Amino acid sequence: MNDTSQADATEDKISVYWQTGCTSCLRTKEFLTEHGIEFRSRNVLEDDAALDELARFGLRQVPIVVRGDEWANGQILRDVAKLCGIPWGQDKILPPDELRRRIDTIIDVTRANTLKLPQSEMRTNLPNRPRSHADLVYHIFNIVDAFVEQEEGAPLVYESYYRLPPAAMQTPEGLCEYGDRVAERFDDWFARDGATADWSARVEVYYGKQSRHDFLERTTWHSGQHARQLIWVLERLEIEPAERFAPDAFAGLPIPTNVWDTELSVA
Repeated sequence: MNDTSQADATEDKISVYWQTGCTSCLRTKEFLTEHGIEFRSRNVLEDDAALDELARFGLRQVPIVVRGDEWANGQILRDVAKLCGIPWGQDKILPPDELRRRIDTIIDVTRANTLKLPQSEMRTNLPNRPRSHADLVYHIFNIVDAFVEQEEGAPLVYESYYRLPPAAMQTPEGLCEYGDRVAERFDDWFARDGATADWSARVEVYYGKQSRHDFLERTTWHSGQHARQLIWVLERLEIEPAERFAPDAFAGLPIPTNVWDTELSVA
């Protein structure tokens, strides 16, 4: 191989920028692996240079897939597929009413399992990720809250998913109260606007344009994946979860296979 072809091969190499505990990051890596795509793994929590590499695109978020001078946000897998030359069939998304039912179940299961978390473990961080158990629970509920906010006129921005619970809320009961408010708000929105919503309409969120239906689907599996992580946390603490998900709870959703990223060893 001559020098020119070596340079071309280097420029065509695919890199994935990610962080531990990120649901879309894990799904992006699994998606590429499932399709036999080799990639350079860049964990931004472990390597400061990784974020510097993203800076040339003006990006400070993950997951990002880079190929040469082009990139795709891993939160939209069809864009990743296009970038990496992976055939993309027709989207198959569960009906909105079914996604609503799944979200209600996710909130209910999370609420029950949150009450099993000891207060002494609320501020314990997840493995290899600066996110506490309280932050995780709050995030599960907040993902659904952010969907309603977007629908009610508050745009979904990167920071929407990085809000933290107030100190006074960082108790099992306090977090469950927030979850109850989110459930009520979500169901009220669906009862009021869900039946007449144009689910094919494009919505603008921080990671790109997608249909309202796509956004609801992502809200479902995003919160669901973190709800699976909460069960995993309880198991690591040797606490029997109050509730588990049925085997088909996430059927038809593009949710990661693994609950936690297996690329790094867990202490």
